Amino acid sequence: MSEAVVVGAGPNGLACAAHLAASGVPVTVIEAAAEIGGGARSAELTVPGLLHDVCSASHPMAVAAPALTGLDLGRHGLEWRWSEVELAHPLDGGGGAAMERSVEATAAGLGRDGRAWQRLFGAPARGFEALVEDIMRPVLHVPRHPLRLARFGLPTLPPATWVARRFATAEARALYGGVAAHSFAPQGKPLGAAAVAMAMVAAGHSVGWPVARGGSGAIAAALAAVVREHGGTIETGRRVRSLAELPAADAVVLDLAPGAVAELAGERLPARVARAYRRYRHGPGAFKVDLAVEGGVPWQFEPARRAATVHAAGSHEELVAAERDVNRGRMPERPFVLVGQQYLADPERSAGDLHPVWSYAHVPSGYDGDATEAVIGQIERFAPGLRDRIVATATRSPAELEAENPNYVGGDIIAGANTPWQTLIRPRLALDPYATGIPGVYICSAATPPGGGIHGMGGYNAAQSVLRQL
Repeated sequence: MSEAVVVGAGPNGLACAAHLAASGVPVTVIEAAAEIGGGARSAELTVPGLLHDVCSASHPMAVAAPALTGLDLGRHGLEWRWSEVELAHPLDGGGGAAMERSVEATAAGLGRDGRAWQRLFGAPARGFEALVEDIMRPVLHVPRHPLRLARFGLPTLPPATWVARRFATAEARALYGGVAAHSFAPQGKPLGAAAVAMAMVAAGHSVGWPVARGGSGAIAAALAAVVREHGGTIETGRRVRSLAELPAADAVVLDLAPGAVAELAGERLPARVARAYRRYRHGPGAFKVDLAVEGGVPWQFEPARRAATVHAAGSHEELVAAERDVNRGRMPERPFVLVGQQYLADPERSAGDLHPVWSYAHVPSGYDGDATEAVIGQIERFAPGLRDRIVATATRSPAELEAENPNYVGGDIIAGANTPWQTLIRPRLALDPYATGIPGVYICSAATPPGGGIHGMGGYNAAQSVLRQL
């Protein structure tokens, strides 16, 4: 019987292992850290009793992803929870914009930009679940719904700054631009930011922006349960430094950054592949700040008090400038700050009136300064009085994020710059981007299509490649 070894127990490695195991392939997963999960972990980071997500927090791209829906993870404890408002983007002066699950409700809140919002996102949201598998596969594939996919893709081609010109109001531009900023990409360049915005807004209007009950670690735990249910094994605390260290197997799948794959494979890797992996570009970093907040964040913009995800970033023009700076290696005075209030959807994460607030700022790759005050200052800007409510703080710098998870090179938590080229083709130009050029050896990390996020699709797609070979 064919056997497989998966190196790395992040969401993609676990998803790959789960699908192989469910298909009858004996699987061994080897993880360097003491705990599985990679970017899908949860812990008490500030005070006992408050549960924070260690990295990824909200999961609009995961709910409908075939990597997860095909495994019936509810049997293993995975439960999605939604807040009353999917996403809020406060602005100075107490105003802002909010994204509801309903396109129509969101449009109604955007006033004269409501029709433009509906024209841009209405059809993609309605067709999202039918298109999700095409969207989350490599660009070079035969689509199941070619015409729908083409209509979905056309608005993702121009720069996000061009798309934002469809909107007349500061509120709609900021709401759109804040979602585009999840790409970590400059919004004045084609593809990257606009592609991420289209996918995430369409997902939000179709399936919402949920959190996992009990923390993002529940996703990893459910995937691991599937692996073990089908006879697979998971080893932790074992770092692999060479392919020669691995047990004999018909397939080896690496949930590693391309540079790490090149190091691990050494001279076995074809020269052209090694060059591509070593040239693979990583993007800006993240500086993470977790807070224990008495009574929650006192947002001036009321919908932000009901949203599990909030963008503390100011106007679209301001966040465009901030993203341009971090991509050029400069730390902005007011960075883009993503705030998670997962307890609004999952109250069990709190302890009485003390709540876990998750946040990170976009910072230059490898940034070695302390961005704590910049992060808190951005939140305080839209929530005066926050500082008086903070009981405890925990931070992680880009270097600490990378030390904890080597795939996060320079603090790049999405494992790859969303340049125009890498948005379309990653980690190298190939008919099968999961193949490494070494027979039987594959890569499945977030550096492979469709990129970052706790959706497991890099692992799922790699598993399909392995199964075709086997």
